[in-house]
Amino acid sequence: MQLTRVIAVRHGETAWNVDSRIQGQLDISLNDTGLWQARRVAQALRDEPISAIYASDLARARQTADEIARSHGMEVTVDTGLRERSFGLFEGRTFADIDAALPDQARLWRTRDPEFAPEGGESLLAFRERVTSTAAKLAARHPGELVVMVAHGGVMDVLYRAATRQELQAPRTWHLGNAAINRLLWTPQGFTLVGWADTAHLQGDDTLDEATA
Repeated sequence: MQLTRVIAVRHGETAWNVDSRIQGQLDISLNDTGLWQARRVAQALRDEPISAIYASDLARARQTADEIARSHGMEVTVDTGLRERSFGLFEGRTFADIDAALPDQARLWRTRDPEFAPEGGESLLAFRERVTSTAAKLAARHPGELVVMVAHGGVMDVLYRAATRQELQAPRTWHLGNAAINRLLWTPQGFTLVGWADTAHLQGDDTLDEATA
């Protein structure tokens, strides 16, 4: 059975990452640092034998993916299934705002209650199903090949948990840095982990982790 190699990349930095403001499915563009990070990850992947590049349709992921595609003379295929988790009424608020204004919901969110969904948003259970089914669908198109998927911190978290067989409520001990290179394998049995959070191409840039941004 042929497997698919997957490089999963979180988008570059945005101003809202810096402000610790929840973006969710709001369409926020990269800041100057994020654009630089996107160019750096594109350079790091320039010699990889990439067969396809997939991205969330949100601007911060598209901009990052476009840099990778440009370095290979390729086009980006957009899939809304790679979007960040929808956070409903949390979106646009800082972490501190949520804690102060919505303490009961903040507690459910921070304890990773799998069934909790902010008003108008997605539960972790629904989000995991969307991400894993989308990523598997895309990987299945490319047996024996290498594909890139550019998405968001929450998407990276779901993929890591899927590849390491960790539960949704397990405390996170892995990094989800902007523009980090993460490597996985996919077969019809699921994902496995090859390498995670490679940021050598950023040359010491202090990337923000999704836990705080």
